[in-house]
Parts: sequence; structure tokens; C-alpha cells
Amino acid sequence: MTMLELDLRRVYGAYPTGVAVVAGLVAGEPVGIAASSFVPVSLDPPLVSVCVAHSSTTWPRLRAVPRIGISVLGAHQEAAGRRLGARTGDRFAGVPWRSTANGGVLIPGAAAWYECGVERHVPAGDHDIVIFRVHDLDVTPDVAPLVFHAGGFHRLEPPAAAV
Repeated sequence: MTMLELDLRRVYGAYPTGVAVVAGLVAGEPVGIAASSFVPVSLDPPLVSVCVAHSSTTWPRLRAVPRIGISVLGAHQEAAGRRLGARTGDRFAGVPWRSTANGGVLIPGAAAWYECGVERHVPAGDHDIVIFRVHDLDVTPDVAPLVFHAGGFHRLEPPAAAV
């Protein structure tokens, strides 16, 4: 990795993000990746996006699945985030999951979830921006999100009471 790439990674890490799991059923088994690049894109039509590295060996297995589940992990799901973000091994070992009728894979207890179909891939440097059309979604309002910042997982603190 070049010095510029190291600097970019360090500075990009100063921006806190949520942690999303992008997953679907492939040959009846859950396949997925953890992503900190999940972004809502549009209300009309309903679109969200995730950036996927060209080096991903998982995304080529997922890209043709008719429906993808995107779960925004809750603060209590740090262990699942670590497991699903692993580069090797069975990412779903010990992680509860459920599939939708259309083959999207969701993580129960997440702060929010979306069931999506791939709308478009946009090449962007060493990644593709994958734009998804949202077909179904829901939120768990009392679940705080898991946050990724400076290379680690964090939890949001409730705001201090006004005096």
C-alpha cells in the first residue's frame, strides 16, 4: 500500500458510518458482506447504494441474486459485525439470520432493514457503486445503530439532557 493510500485510509476513517450487511441466498446458503459505505440515495424512486471493491470475491456471487437484504446493524450486534466483516471463513457461523420470500438475507434485531434488487453498477476507481431499488423496508426505532469510526466499532451516546 502506498503512503497516499495509507493516508487516505486514515483520513477516510475519520468519518463515522453505520455498518450494513449486504446479503442474499446463493444455492440456499446465506452469502454476504459487511459494508460501511451504505448510503440512502433517492426517495423517488426509492434507491440506496453500497460501494463494493473490485477485489471482492463475495460480490460476484451476490450480484445476480434477485433480491438482496441490507441490514443496518444495531449497537448490540458488534460481534455479528466482526464475524460478517471477516475476510475468510463462514461469515454466518453463529450469526442469526432470516431469508425473505424473495431470497434476501436479513439479520434479526437490526436497527433497520431493506429488501432490494440491483438497479445499476457504476464503476468508480477500485470500487463499483452498486445502486439498489428498495422493494421493502422497516426500522426498529428503539435500536441504536452500530458505528464504524477510525478502524473500530463504536456506540452512540444518548444526548445529554438539556439543563
